Amino acid sequence: MLFRLLKSYARLALRIYIRRLYVNKPAMLQVKGPVLFAANHPNSFLDGIILTTLLEETLYSLARGDAFTPRWNKWLRRIHLLPVYRTTEGAGNLAHNYTTFASCHEVFAQNGVVLIFSEALCVNEWKLRPLRKGTARLAISAWQKDIPLTVIPLGFNYSSFRSFGKDVHLLFGSPIQKESVLQPDGDGKQIQAFNQQLQAQLEGLVYHLDAGDQEGLRRHFPVPVNRVEKMMLALPALLGWLLHALMYYPVKWVAALFDSDHYDSVVAALHLLFYPLYLLLAILLVWSMLGWTSLLLLLLMPFTARALVRVAGR
Repeated sequence: MLFRLLKSYARLALRIYIRRLYVNKPAMLQVKGPVLFAANHPNSFLDGIILTTLLEETLYSLARGDAFTPRWNKWLRRIHLLPVYRTTEGAGNLAHNYTTFASCHEVFAQNGVVLIFSEALCVNEWKLRPLRKGTARLAISAWQKDIPLTVIPLGFNYSSFRSFGKDVHLLFGSPIQKESVLQPDGDGKQIQAFNQQLQAQLEGLVYHLDAGDQEGLRRHFPVPVNRVEKMMLALPALLGWLLHALMYYPVKWVAALFDSDHYDSVVAALHLLFYPLYLLLAILLVWSMLGWTSLLLLLLMPFTARALVRVAGR
């Protein structure tokens, strides 16, 4: 129940936070399991949140293991996150990945859907980083258990990692075939065959741009000029800035205290967490002057925020 409520709320909120969302294969959003999405990882936990809100099926995401402290472990698992450990988090923790793989196998056995970040590292950049072996090992171990798993490459692409109101492109690839991976040549050859196929597909699904390449960004994320829309939304957008500035700028300042590669995700998460409270406080403030009319803010504030996102530049 908690997961469904959060998913529904995040689905609505991201319609405001993201200016334009493009999916190259919309049918993939109705996919049935068992499925493993093998993706790049440019924007921290915002990658997982976006895919979670778009999919019809419940999504289980693999997340960095050091976040699963005793304090947060239960809550993270309740929103369908599973820990995966890297050598940088201690070689002794790597054995816990077998438990996570077993949990993934259980999800697959129930026709579930799992998201894994095949680079195993989040970096705000427009390129594909070297792939680790975890995705291959998870897929191969499932196939060896006769689980009819479908592995689908997925590229996350963002027009910006710092601005409010960005364009996001989700590019799905073609399923990786079990028969082309499971060879009688040993695990090493199988992992190599899997990663070669995954690498080849992700190279075509992930945009490759140098930092500061504005021309490349405009080419991949064209912004159609609609003067009529801009004229109609100009005043609502200005009102949206006035109504939300008291929340937006403090959120930016707090997010700047975190690792830069997590900045965008922290900004999105803080807005998701505190916007209902901010909206409630605005209604209570106006209530003393306008009474029940203040409830119109429930529609006005989200509308003006959306108008600001539509009008604002990249």
